[in-house]
Amino acid sequence: MAADAQGLPEEGLALWLTEQKVSPGVPWLGRHLVASVGGAAAGQLDFFLHPDGQAVKVFMLRVHPDFQRRGLAGVMMDALYAAYPTAWINHGWRTKEGAQWWNGYREPVPHRNVHNRPPAEWAAYFDAVDVASDKAHNAHQNSHYGLDGNRGAVYRYGERLETEAALHASAYRQVAPVHVDPGSQPLHGAARLALPPAVHAYVHDRTQDSRERATALLEHFGHGNLPRRAYWNTTRQAAFADAHHETLFERPPAGPPLTHVVFTLAPLQALAPSTAQALATSVEFQHPGDTAVDVTELAWREADRPHLTHQAGFAPNVAAAIAPVSAQQASASYQARYDEAGFLRATARNGARPFADRAAQIQAMAERLLGGRTERARTAPPPSAPPQTAPPHPPAPGQRPPGPGRRA
Repeated sequence: MAADAQGLPEEGLALWLTEQKVSPGVPWLGRHLVASVGGAAAGQLDFFLHPDGQAVKVFMLRVHPDFQRRGLAGVMMDALYAAYPTAWINHGWRTKEGAQWWNGYREPVPHRNVHNRPPAEWAAYFDAVDVASDKAHNAHQNSHYGLDGNRGAVYRYGERLETEAALHASAYRQVAPVHVDPGSQPLHGAARLALPPAVHAYVHDRTQDSRERATALLEHFGHGNLPRRAYWNTTRQAAFADAHHETLFERPPAGPPLTHVVFTLAPLQALAPSTAQALATSVEFQHPGDTAVDVTELAWREADRPHLTHQAGFAPNVAAAIAPVSAQQASASYQARYDEAGFLRATARNGARPFADRAAQIQAMAERLLGGRTERARTAPPPSAPPQTAPPHPPAPGQRPPGPGRRA
């Protein structure tokens, strides 16, 4: 591990492995390994993972300036080796800073580094010619800056490998990209909300009905405001991870903590392929207009309390929409249902029949109420003459008298 000048705190250091959104043309899976200290992002290791989990290509390793030279980069790299204990590791080529860091790092398992083994062992995962080129680049960096670079472990260090690399280049097996089909399964997208204190207190109050709280949250957000600049994932946890990753790299606003909300959509059967950018486990809608969707569930939690997650389903589903880029690019059906801010118009609210699915329940309740009133009328004693009382004082000007449901 690199020299630890100041040391890292024993408490508050966390490592988190999550998905990285990559180009649809990249067939390997994108991953982040994020290190946080005291709830703030301190470092990040970006890499690609082969679909079979047996090969890793490191793309970027970076540490926040406040945490450099404290051993954090080594902690993240060690964690990568531990997360994929049987995979080949390809570190690629190094910048000046990367070469200087590598000079002090000690790999936990050097024989899994493709730079340290002959191409015949790993050429099915990596192009042998590309690996030879990266090794030559790193050897030049070491020579230029006077670094050892752990050269003793590197396979045939300092020798020309063009012939051997070309010999094994044909063994490389290209991977076909896999893209999610939005019409085949539910999708989950996240939004990060700084709620007003009263709304925040209500939606996180576990003593209140979860569906009513979910309805209030959706009303506050706006049915026509489902996030456009977001990926819709195949799992709810991946959507929460997207929101958490963004929060780590931003300063939290003053007031109540951010609320991470995940909207679950029914499969989008009518979505045109040209309107979405599909990855292996997520999809992003890219067309400028709106997209009509059905929300089946809501899940939400405070950013700093992920273990307390609230969830509520809707039956029937709630009609909603992924917001258009601008009000001018909204469809006629969107404009008829939502205003320019993405909230339901009064006509849409009145036209909907919110209690249509509860007809039987409401009828049974009415019968119980009517039956109880009849029974009370049958058994009640005959009414007596009302007592003589002084007439009530008239209400003061501008004061409404108490009525049903109103307190005096």
